[in-house]
Amino acid sequence: MGPMIEDEIMPVFLINGFLEAGKTEFLKFTMDQEYFQIEGKTLLIVCEEGDTDYEKELLERTKTAVVYIEDFSDLTAEKLTELELLYNPERVVIEWNGMWNQDELKLPEDWTVYQQITIADGSTFELYLKNMKPLLGAMLRNTELVIMNRCDGISEEVLGGYRRTIKAMGRQADIVFETSEGEVEPEITEEDLPYDMKADVISISPDQYGIWYIDCMDRPKRYAGRVVEFTAMVMKSPEFPKNYFVPGRMAMTCCEADMTFLGYICKAREARLLENGNWVRVRAKVALEYWKDYNGEGPVLYAESVEPAAEIKEIVQF
Repeated sequence: MGPMIEDEIMPVFLINGFLEAGKTEFLKFTMDQEYFQIEGKTLLIVCEEGDTDYEKELLERTKTAVVYIEDFSDLTAEKLTELELLYNPERVVIEWNGMWNQDELKLPEDWTVYQQITIADGSTFELYLKNMKPLLGAMLRNTELVIMNRCDGISEEVLGGYRRTIKAMGRQADIVFETSEGEVEPEITEEDLPYDMKADVISISPDQYGIWYIDCMDRPKRYAGRVVEFTAMVMKSPEFPKNYFVPGRMAMTCCEADMTFLGYICKAREARLLENGNWVRVRAKVALEYWKDYNGEGPVLYAESVEPAAEIKEIVQF
């Protein structure tokens, strides 16, 4: 069988978020933009009845057919294939129901998610974070862009916390915060961080590990050339060059089922003596370098010392 021809793939644009987050408004705005226009037809699958409807005139102008699916059990690969045959679209847009677990979405084999965007409402985000974390985690896991609207009156400190939480669940996501006045960029300054960035050696306590990991991923330039010290577990792989290992910690990004090992690659003379699962206290200088696992530039640690340490029982939380 030869390689699949691009034309045979049905591109899917998935817009998710909880009820009344503003998904329909976002989609109506996007459908109207010039960059979103295509020659053929668009099939829009709406998985919940929101407050806002799609105007007939907009649907006609953008050659869009809209289909409402009210029950998750109706959203099968067979049903989607049937809709494709019926409407013969060039692309599919799905407005997802946030109360359905996105991990359970089954697409036909030749459909592929091209882009996933999450819409969140800043005024209710905390509530969903507390009560619906697994659903939120499933929505954010492969998201490329998060737009958090209705951020009026929310402090930069709180938005900075939301940013870290979102980054923990959707590591490749770009995040945009919007107020009625326009976009805001919560600036987490060095003073806002719970460890002392002015110290010669930045000491990161076990309960600060998650904050450090996300901030270093988000703003690596801030750490370039700085020395950090923390306790972590050793992970090694036969694929690593022999002087390298990853010191990291297990983290619960959203729920019990979603445990992830979070760490950065580290070069150390001691690496070959270490075994998987050892606990170590690492003191290392942070550099920014190309590393294939990062698909680009990212933090690479150069160890000044690696010493045995006691295990940390707690799991990293965000």
